[in-house]
Amino acid sequence: MKNTCLILFFLLLFHFDVFSQSAVTLRGMVSDSDTGMAIDYATVQLLAMPDSTLVSGVVTKKDGSFSLCLSKPGKYCVVASYIGYNSFSKQIYYKSLPQCDVVLGNLKLSFDAIMLDEAVVTAEAPPVKVDEDTVAYNASAYKVSEGAVLEELIEKLPGAEVDDDGKVKINGRELKKIMVDGKEFFGGDLKTGLQNLPVELIDQLKTYSKESDMERMTGIDDGDDEVVLDIKFKKGKNKGWFGNLDAAGGTHERYSSKVMLNRFVEDTQHSVIGSANNVGDRNFSNSSRANWKQNNGLISAYNAGYNMAIKNEKLEIGGSVQWRGSDKDVRGINSTERFYSSKSTFSNANNINKSGSGNIRTDWRLEWKPDQLTTILFRPVFSYSSDDSRQSNVSGSFRADPGEVVDNPGNYLYPKEDDELEKALRKIRINSSAVNNSSLVKRINGSASLTLNRKIGTGGRNIGLRLGMGVNESDNDRFRDSETKYYRIKNSMGEDSVAYRRQLISMETEGRNYSVQVTYSEPVVKSVFLQFSYQFLYKNNFSGKSTYDFIDYDGWSLEQELPQGYESCMIDSLGKDADYKYFNHDISMTVRVVKKKYRLSVGITMQPQKSVLSYRLGEAYMDTTRHLFNFAPKIDFKYRFSKVSQLQFKYYGKSSQPSMESMLPIEDNSNPLNIRVGNPGLLPSFTHNIRLGMNTYNNDHQRSVIINANASVVQNSISNSTMYNEETGGRITMPRNINGNWNGNLSVGFNTALRNKKFTIHSNTSFRYRNSVTYIYENSTKSTMKNTLSETGLNARLSGVFRNELMELSANSSFGYTFEKNELYPENNQRPYTFSYGCSVAFNLPWHVSIMSGIVNQSRRGYDDEYFNRDELLWNARLSKSFYKGRAILSIETYDMLARKSNISRSLKSNVRSITEYNGVDSYIMAHFIYRYDFMRGKKSR
Repeated sequence: MKNTCLILFFLLLFHFDVFSQSAVTLRGMVSDSDTGMAIDYATVQLLAMPDSTLVSGVVTKKDGSFSLCLSKPGKYCVVASYIGYNSFSKQIYYKSLPQCDVVLGNLKLSFDAIMLDEAVVTAEAPPVKVDEDTVAYNASAYKVSEGAVLEELIEKLPGAEVDDDGKVKINGRELKKIMVDGKEFFGGDLKTGLQNLPVELIDQLKTYSKESDMERMTGIDDGDDEVVLDIKFKKGKNKGWFGNLDAAGGTHERYSSKVMLNRFVEDTQHSVIGSANNVGDRNFSNSSRANWKQNNGLISAYNAGYNMAIKNEKLEIGGSVQWRGSDKDVRGINSTERFYSSKSTFSNANNINKSGSGNIRTDWRLEWKPDQLTTILFRPVFSYSSDDSRQSNVSGSFRADPGEVVDNPGNYLYPKEDDELEKALRKIRINSSAVNNSSLVKRINGSASLTLNRKIGTGGRNIGLRLGMGVNESDNDRFRDSETKYYRIKNSMGEDSVAYRRQLISMETEGRNYSVQVTYSEPVVKSVFLQFSYQFLYKNNFSGKSTYDFIDYDGWSLEQELPQGYESCMIDSLGKDADYKYFNHDISMTVRVVKKKYRLSVGITMQPQKSVLSYRLGEAYMDTTRHLFNFAPKIDFKYRFSKVSQLQFKYYGKSSQPSMESMLPIEDNSNPLNIRVGNPGLLPSFTHNIRLGMNTYNNDHQRSVIINANASVVQNSISNSTMYNEETGGRITMPRNINGNWNGNLSVGFNTALRNKKFTIHSNTSFRYRNSVTYIYENSTKSTMKNTLSETGLNARLSGVFRNELMELSANSSFGYTFEKNELYPENNQRPYTFSYGCSVAFNLPWHVSIMSGIVNQSRRGYDDEYFNRDELLWNARLSKSFYKGRAILSIETYDMLARKSNISRSLKSNVRSITEYNGVDSYIMAHFIYRYDFMRGKKSR
């Protein structure tokens, strides 16, 4: 046995030695000599001297990097080339093979002036270009208003859409981060980039799936890749100072102001931003696409920040500091129908929410490569936020739809004069409630990660270590003053029962988490790697809650000092302390195959979990311990048909823990009409995700086809089981696990230019299906049953654009159809649909004058709620003039000229349907002034 172990040990040493001595990797990158920007897809060749025999050749990656294999000593020449540039060559000579990888450094290519002139005359950059999983958009191909920011350009991109929550999707995939020349801009914050980056500076936009830091360094897929938007600035915009000053004022006391200052010099970036507005961060757009996004409430937003990035061959530092603040005045009129097994209940409410918030966040990134084989990455993040809000709510619950009795139920939430209308309403009234809430919340969040990766020889062997920690703390003081009137419960005097509550609720949370991850990648045979990963995660969260009865402290508010002796008013039955500990082991093993035509990763992940919950409720103490084991395969397959055509399939699973509050068996009756009880038996949910993508591109016809499909299935999804009290109209809600929630969608994008390239056509068609399951309470049997709501949707969009030197004309149309099927309540099935059509035009006139206008008619049909079935004719227009050699722009902009925009939102789930109409100012006129400054290496330029 000992001899066998010795033989295996020496064989292993021999294996390591052979692997490390068989070849050496030459690494480097290719960049533009003027701008310092990386050049992707440049050709790099290794030629044997003196006869220039080709040894190997590659194309550079998205970040301009490349690696060549050198198998024997000798004289060689490395040649880098790219169309439109002069070639670069570098002689190298090795008497013996180096013992480690060789860094060739930065190979800088200079522009070929003759070739460049020819390109300007004979070629025009296509609007869309696809290269493997990268979709690139030429910014100059889309006409935007002078002084526009990135958001306006995004709205014009084929396949791009902004949903009601402000999320940006391109070809069905949601953008997560924004980059500038491959570097994170303000920590990748999407909103900051969309609202501040001027289109005038942008040459190209690229979307692609970016690997996580761990996967990039080790090659091990951790499932944390993200779709990013990478902005490439125009040539020459990284040689000095440049920026914008922006100010606007208009009717209805609307205003907007921005400032941006940048200094880009080769691989160094510095940016300072600032803004203030009360238009909900809204920018001008002449888009003729349908836009159902609501401007909910009156919102004033403020923003200031600093971003920097520095890079050399060994060290890369980047980070940002940003402050955000807002003041909100949101008023809503809501109507809700809740489904129960035997019947539905209805409620109406008028809400007023006034709040002020502030947040400061800093995010830094330091990557150091002390030698060719070692990479060290450190990422700290810290944020502090505070919120101060005041809410006023008046609501009423009914046994039948009050809209069938009165036209505006929101005006009859409390009984009025004893007339015929009130008599009819009295028969269906359940309760009325008036609530005033105020809260003060402060939060601190911090995290840091340290990643170390070491390559062992060549051939792909490496070992990695990642350490992480996080901390979060919060203090939340909430004061609730409520009056609830019950019309089906009488007091001792035979009158309607009334409940009064004045409670101070003080909550604090404190959390810590620590993680350690070890990874190892071993080349088995040529192009095949065996990868291991182990991660241990520990979380410890503490939560405390104290409730005080302030019924005797009439007139007290949160702004005042706490009254003397308030501690004696504590309600012991509502006090609690909870301590939650979570232990998770993540063990994965993956086989990775890397071939010229395809890449395949197949692996399994195992997650043994343990959680311990200790809590106190009043004088009672309880402990709960739970053990779980999750298992999931993972697959990632990419097939490359050609440089411009590929197929990708990916599957991965992810576990999600329930919140600590939802696991506490404590009755929270601070709102008597919505009592919540935790569930200590709640299990974590596990989501299976599947993604399929394919794209192809024809350069001659500037034609692209992009297909993306996604699906997710949730095991042990967390749903609410609701018990309804017919006498009070109140609900008792408890979270419970449920199975049957899944969804899928398919998106197909097609873009092509017509023969003379001045006409382009864009289309996008998507199909979606969502199966939503929840619990419905049966009053007669005092039990719950499952209800399923399925939603099938089809959306199609078609647009055409004509452009020349003087004008751009576009036409847009869209159609959306949804079939909503309710299993237990087929009478609530609906087939709503939307459609829109519109056009936009932009003219460049003499004397540096331009006119832009966009008009769209968007319509909704097929809803049971008639108020939702409406047409909205939206018209925006802009007249601008540039002067002072194009540096200054003065414009008049009109928003929603016909005042037809509505602010109505609709929510549909398997147990509830809700409609809310918000306040807002959508129709106004603005006078806008923009000044662009540009100092390039000491010379003022436009």
